[in-house]
Amino acid sequence: MSKLGDLGARLYRGEVGYDFVGKRFLWYGVSILITITAIVALAVQGLNMGIEFKGGAVFTTPKSTVSVAKATEAAEKASGHDAIVQELGTGGLRIQISGLDTAAATDVKKVLAADLKVSEADVNADLVGPSWGEQIANKAWTGLGVFMVLVVIYLAIAFEWRMAVAALIALIHDLTITVGVYALVGFEVTPGTVIGLLTILGYSLYDTVVVFDGLKEGSKDITKQTRWTYSEVANRSINGTLVRSINTTVVALLPVAALLFIGGGFLGAGMLNDISLSLFVGLAAGAYSSIFIATPLVVDLKEREPAMKALTKRVLAKRAAAAAKGESPDEAYEAEDEPQVVAQGRPGRRR
Repeated sequence: MSKLGDLGARLYRGEVGYDFVGKRFLWYGVSILITITAIVALAVQGLNMGIEFKGGAVFTTPKSTVSVAKATEAAEKASGHDAIVQELGTGGLRIQISGLDTAAATDVKKVLAADLKVSEADVNADLVGPSWGEQIANKAWTGLGVFMVLVVIYLAIAFEWRMAVAALIALIHDLTITVGVYALVGFEVTPGTVIGLLTILGYSLYDTVVVFDGLKEGSKDITKQTRWTYSEVANRSINGTLVRSINTTVVALLPVAALLFIGGGFLGAGMLNDISLSLFVGLAAGAYSSIFIATPLVVDLKEREPAMKALTKRVLAKRAAAAAKGESPDEAYEAEDEPQVVAQGRPGRRR
């Protein structure tokens, strides 16, 4: 068995583990700092909205000997606006200019044809109105709102309302960080970005539900024993699915990283950046929030219950009594059932 597989088995059995829940205030602090940075970036720099949202024109030219740099200079001089020029696989150019109306686009088309030394009839111009982008944005917000409501309802029914609240906060956390990164790096926000944002919500929720399922099984009849507190059961549930979460995250990030760094960066296929950056940041943030944010939040909410407070007192009192007698933990709990504490439905052991 590989070292990672052996570690996963030991985590699953509860033989080793990291105290994620015990250090939850550290993770909260890190998340708050990252979130504040993202919000400040949004407020100061804002998002670089694509032509689909601002309106403008996209010109496609046939094969030309003019370089991308010279074409960019010519487009900006002709239009008076910033231009984004990309070389197509056919050798032609795709020139994107925001803020052009129909009359101005016609004049720019003539100038571009002359500067790029191609026929004006061969230059294709597509105009995009800002109302179209506004419709896309409104539908995206509507879809996001419906998704959030359905998630809360489902989790409240399948698990409990505390888990629904924690999952909702984790999703908002992931979205805020991803959008903040877009503001920081200045990547263009396009419909592809919106698709990427909506996609990461499902992935983030999947990772969270896996841990929640283990916690639900592990905390069943937890008040009937005095071996573990609720936070300890939650921590063992996180550790039980830790290697699985790492493996699924790495496997998901590898192809997305290839799109972002090789396709979008090295090969210069800038259009791949639209969706790949949102996926890359969102997948990483989703994996982080499911482990460090969602479950610890559930613990904070759950341990406010009188029954959980009473359980914690009983557990600590029994441990103190055992320590006073010089007994080991196994001896102290020899006649007591150990609750089912590990994820994925492993039956509890009897000691």
